[in-house]
Amino acid sequence: MLDVVNLSHTYGEGPNAHQALGGIDLKVAEGEMVCVVGPSGCGKSTLLRSIAGLIRPTEGQIRIRETTVADTPGDLAVVFQDYSRSLFPWMSVGDNVALPLRRRGKDRTARRAAAAEALEEVGLAAASSKFPWELSGGMQQRVAIARALAYRPSLLLMDEPFGSVDAQTREDLEDLVLKVREHHRMTVLLITHDIDESVYVGDRVVVLTRSPARVAGELSVDLPFPRDQIATRELPAFVHLRAEVGRLVRAKKESPPVQV
Repeated sequence: MLDVVNLSHTYGEGPNAHQALGGIDLKVAEGEMVCVVGPSGCGKSTLLRSIAGLIRPTEGQIRIRETTVADTPGDLAVVFQDYSRSLFPWMSVGDNVALPLRRRGKDRTARRAAAAEALEEVGLAAASSKFPWELSGGMQQRVAIARALAYRPSLLLMDEPFGSVDAQTREDLEDLVLKVREHHRMTVLLITHDIDESVYVGDRVVVLTRSPARVAGELSVDLPFPRDQIATRELPAFVHLRAEVGRLVRAKKESPPVQV
């Protein structure tokens, strides 16, 4: 589904230049949920924005289903951390969810039906006529997720989508993403700074080094489904995996990528 080859990106020029990405290779298979973690400021969001076509990388290549990304792909959706800026406050919840479907060429009736179905799926069927500012932060992020689901993307990118909500809401949203991903067999690349979250929701965890980011290691997550916020986190395998990810994130010196 996704193939990132030797991706590098530098902001600015001359003595003030900052290299955010230092040659990243990454593959994501069809239907896979991959979580990317790394130290704060290491370039995780730069990686996601490059894949989304929002930033043109300095070097390297990105291919989605063997098509090189040169602009924002038409079959891709992004959920950002800052839900308050990604939703239009003057539009109703239903209209926010339906808006991207114009790009799909759907008429108004089809857009409204798809939006209603997506809002039902995230538990907000009754909120369609409300405005985003009338909802809690967690509910607003559910609207952003519903908008992505209604679009039916081949690849869903999520940039620290739960970083601005409280702990309980975060757990609810993690479970929601697991549920809709399983239902739609969707391919998801999720950027997070939360080690526990990466292990809980991921099929695989990719750890980046400090900036300029490279891949420090990849760990397969072989935990049973369905996952449970208490039972799964108590498993010895979960505790072991989160420790391995933590070691890679906190590593001071660069070393060959680790495959587990």
